[in-house]
Amino acid sequence: MNSKKTLLILAGGLGSRYKGLKQVDGILDNGSPILEYSIYDALQSGFSKVVIIVNTLIPQSYIERLNTISEAKGFELHWIYQEMDSIPIHNFDYSERQKPWGTGHAVLCAKDVIQEPFIMINADDFYGKEVYELAAEGFVPYISETQFGMAAYPVNTTLSGNGTVARGICTLDADQNLISVEEQTSIQRVHDSIIYTENGENIEIAPDTLVSMNFFIFHPEIFNSLETYFNDFIQLKPAPTQEFYIPSAIQRMIDEKKAKVMVKASPSQWMGVTYADDKKIIKDFLASEIQKNRYPTDLWK
Repeated sequence: MNSKKTLLILAGGLGSRYKGLKQVDGILDNGSPILEYSIYDALQSGFSKVVIIVNTLIPQSYIERLNTISEAKGFELHWIYQEMDSIPIHNFDYSERQKPWGTGHAVLCAKDVIQEPFIMINADDFYGKEVYELAAEGFVPYISETQFGMAAYPVNTTLSGNGTVARGICTLDADQNLISVEEQTSIQRVHDSIIYTENGENIEIAPDTLVSMNFFIFHPEIFNSLETYFNDFIQLKPAPTQEFYIPSAIQRMIDEKKAKVMVKASPSQWMGVTYADDKKIIKDFLASEIQKNRYPTDLWK
């Protein structure tokens, strides 16, 4: 197995609640979006290859910016466009389809350039420095065709003060392997409680409940299952906006006993940008991290 450590970044989403291309929206005056902090942290932890899944709206100027950085810093960089026909589907009518097929499809788009264990993350989530060290030392050496990993975060550290958030609530077995991830789309803090609404009823969850923030460590064997599951998804004639999600594919692998997913709580602070108003919070956070000398003022100088 290739010993190279790879970071796969999903940057193909359209961020409807953010009202813009948050994947490449610079946070501080240095112009670096969140994904560059993720790359910086991964490089510091021994990763040397970066694969970014993007949509066609990503400006060429940004691609050129990161290409220049990768050449100067000596890491391998691959850009992959996620388009509706990235994975050819025989005899499929694309005329009603409005956008690509979601995160499971996005990961599958990378199958020709990744032959080693890899971390998968979202472009617009800040996962924190220590979680990449955890991945490099606590996960990657143990990843196999049947053993994956996930760093999860306490739900109370992943909320937004500007509206509800969608999170995958994790259920674990006694060995800290994932049993299920239950997606809830309306999680919020109300007074001193954290609740979500289901069938008109408010359900409270404990602040330390672990949730998935899409920080997974995979073996390349996952591509074979994704290919099979994506074909099955297409056979069901999905609606024009229906998506093929990575958590659903992982759940099916767990249910079919194809893989276990070892879960560890992240030692890092998560920060994210769901709404445009969240940007100020992460801006202040990164400024304070720079003050503490945890990041240079300019990541790439």
